[in-house]
Amino acid sequence: MTTSTVTQTDSLKVIRSIWDWIRRIPPVYPVFLVIFIAVGILNHNYQTANGIMTFLRRVSPLAILAIGEMMVLATGGFDLSIGSIVTMVVIVSSLLLHNDPANALPTIGIMLGLGVLIGLTNGLVVSFLKVPSFIATLGMMLLVRGGALYWVGGAPQGYLTDNWRSFGRDYLENIPLLGRVPYALLILLVIAVVAYLIFHRSNFGKQILAIGDNVRASQLSGVNVRLVRTMVFLISSVLAVIGGVMIGGYGGVNVTIGQGLEMQTIAACVVGGTLLTGGKGSVPNVIFGAFTMEAIFNLLNLLGLPKPYKDVIQGLIIIGAVAYVSLSSRKKA
Repeated sequence: MTTSTVTQTDSLKVIRSIWDWIRRIPPVYPVFLVIFIAVGILNHNYQTANGIMTFLRRVSPLAILAIGEMMVLATGGFDLSIGSIVTMVVIVSSLLLHNDPANALPTIGIMLGLGVLIGLTNGLVVSFLKVPSFIATLGMMLLVRGGALYWVGGAPQGYLTDNWRSFGRDYLENIPLLGRVPYALLILLVIAVVAYLIFHRSNFGKQILAIGDNVRASQLSGVNVRLVRTMVFLISSVLAVIGGVMIGGYGGVNVTIGQGLEMQTIAACVVGGTLLTGGKGSVPNVIFGAFTMEAIFNLLNLLGLPKPYKDVIQGLIIIGAVAYVSLSSRKKA
């Protein structure tokens, strides 16, 4: 009898520990898995290695954009200029390339320089002029988009050369088991590892979260709030340039190519558990948040639903996240 009781108790402990482990899994992972399985059922191509790699190629730029946006959100700010930076990268590059493959790397270098300039401007305006990030980056969004269109004369000029597009379109061939791996995925993996080390394993990452949690307490503890805020906007803009190069690789030249990306990245961050009020974020989670958003969009397309549904879902996700945080705060109070 005693042995039986002990055995039952041990079993309950094991079950409880397993359940506790399951509860600690961020919801974005099972949600993505369920949606991706549904997509695979509707489109058998997603059940193959080639189909999965195609999916990862398309979603990798959004995941990179989401990493940059997450860092800004974690400080309690917003970056609405991401979509316009992507548009600038694509349409201005088509002009600077002059249809010459030899100009590809210099053009990308110029775009990265502009990204640094835009990020620094956003960060300095927010940090030193005390302009709310929502307003500052909204103004930058309009400025970058308008400036890019003025630069190219209001319409795309030229085309993107094959070597420029290879970062977002081409694959590394003959990989065992996988067949081929997109360059975009490899770029995402490199950026994800670096971002993980910066955000989760460095003092800088702790300072980002501390600012988002309590700015005043961060200042009193010796955190250089202005520098950290400026740096996260710089990182966000540079990642937007990299994402823009990759998006242009498979999307071609289009003046609306970056339209709405700022909302998609914010939605991806929210799905990945990032708080819009700051103080919480995770690089792996927002990557899978981007994967989940892309899987949802693919599911809508397979179901034959029009594009407005995509916008509705993004809006519901953002509103739902804000409402959830507000209700949670009331319960704690």
